[in-house]
Amino acid sequence: MSTTFVLLPGAGSDSWYWHLVAPRLRAEGYEVLTPDLPWTDDTAGLAEYTDVVVEAIGGRRNVVIVAQSMSGFVAPMVCERVPVGLLVLVAAMTPKPGESPGEWWGATGQERAQREQADRDGRTVDFDPRELFFHDVPADVTAQAFERGERSPSDTPFEKPWPLAAWPDVPTRFLLCRDDRLFPADFQRRVVRERLGIVPDEMDGGHLPALARPQELTRRLLDYVRSG
Repeated sequence: MSTTFVLLPGAGSDSWYWHLVAPRLRAEGYEVLTPDLPWTDDTAGLAEYTDVVVEAIGGRRNVVIVAQSMSGFVAPMVCERVPVGLLVLVAAMTPKPGESPGEWWGATGQERAQREQADRDGRTVDFDPRELFFHDVPADVTAQAFERGERSPSDTPFEKPWPLAAWPDVPTRFLLCRDDRLFPADFQRRVVRERLGIVPDEMDGGHLPALARPQELTRRLLDYVRSG
């Protein structure tokens, strides 16, 4: 049975985020789905995002879900509805039952962690997307991203609690990025240990590895699948 990669983008992003990774996976013989989630739709929340992914998967059985950033809230919900062989969280938010995405930031201590990391780096914590997200993304890819325009996510998905009673019974790997300025490495190590009970794998780079380091990210994903 062939393996299908289902690549989920972070909040406000879309399938373009995976445009440097998806072709590499396909070149290795894998089917790849990159569904666009309705981040900007004020009528849509986590349940509707999950519906989009489940519909895209259809009847496929041997599925690997890769979830970037806020899609860490969506991917486990998909796992409850379709057969998933592996869940890979990349620079992701890790929810716990009853916690909304809006509550996650305070509950995990993200703001303090981001501020302390910025102090150590000698940076400000002003919201500058280029400095926060694109600091290690090649200039030409960054230019393409900004030419595509901003897609500000709706507030709707941040309001309702994550509905699962527990993490799904699916093999799960977490890949953190050591130079992530939004979710610093020490922060992620702690949150993943506390909430998933696992030790995350690590790679260099910032919050957007599919744009900054697509070759390495692809290799990591292939290694996960090929190692069983």
